[in-house]
Amino acid sequence: MQFAAVARYEHVTRAAQRLGVPQSTLSRAMVRLEADLGVALFARHGRTVSLTPAGHTFLASTQRALAEVERAAESVRADADPAAGKVAFGFLHTLGSETVPGLLRAFRADHPRVRFQLVQNYGEAMLERLRAGDLDLCLTSPVPDAPDLVARRLDEQKLRLVVPDDHWLAHRKRVRLAEASDELFVTLEPGYGLRRITDAVCAEAGFTPKIAFEGEEAETLRGLVAAGLGVALLPPPAVPRPGVVELTVTAPRAVREIGVAWLDGHPDTPPVTAFKRFLLSRRGQLLPR
Repeated sequence: MQFAAVARYEHVTRAAQRLGVPQSTLSRAMVRLEADLGVALFARHGRTVSLTPAGHTFLASTQRALAEVERAAESVRADADPAAGKVAFGFLHTLGSETVPGLLRAFRADHPRVRFQLVQNYGEAMLERLRAGDLDLCLTSPVPDAPDLVARRLDEQKLRLVVPDDHWLAHRKRVRLAEASDELFVTLEPGYGLRRITDAVCAEAGFTPKIAFEGEEAETLRGLVAAGLGVALLPPPAVPRPGVVELTVTAPRAVREIGVAWLDGHPDTPPVTAFKRFLLSRRGQLLPR
């Protein structure tokens, strides 16, 4: 910026006055800049200066850089705008069809111009993006317990044993999970929160599930169940799926907790603060009943 001012006014004194710095400070800064570059940027003519060919080249690059900085500053200011800023929000795939659209609709009733960058992923991947600064907030399960994160439990969701509609348990309304101990299971891949919960609930029921297939998305698992390839422990679907029956698990307690997480010590912009406050106000009301 100092170089561009001297180049514009072709006079160190006038440039210093415009920048509000002493002339001697600005003169030394220009000398240091030329020394660092190893090339003369100015031809001096008494109290005036003019750009050398190298100076013209450097000025063009400087102006492009300053314009890029200004565009970046404007983008940052826009994202932080209380009325029309941006929230980078991550959530689990299983919350994407019904829960998150309902949340955004309710929030935007009072904040109609706030923009959202939405990211769907499994829990661990979202937490990594949170730590990398790509996300402001995320809805995840299990609720993380990590020293660098702040997490708040918002709700819990009952898991059901999903069986094919011609399965020997399909006529039942309720089932103890131990009754399915000899069944083949279809589950999410290791690393997914729901997989950890499935393994833990089965262990509490006294068995290790025999895994037939592993997938990346709950509705794909329902399709595998409908095809007779196994049973699954899953949250309720947004829309009933033909070919399967969903059984209430009476024992052990089969639920997954849903929580919101953010990076500890990370300053929030006004729109992020507003959306965080909104999410926390939905404790016990996050999920459709």
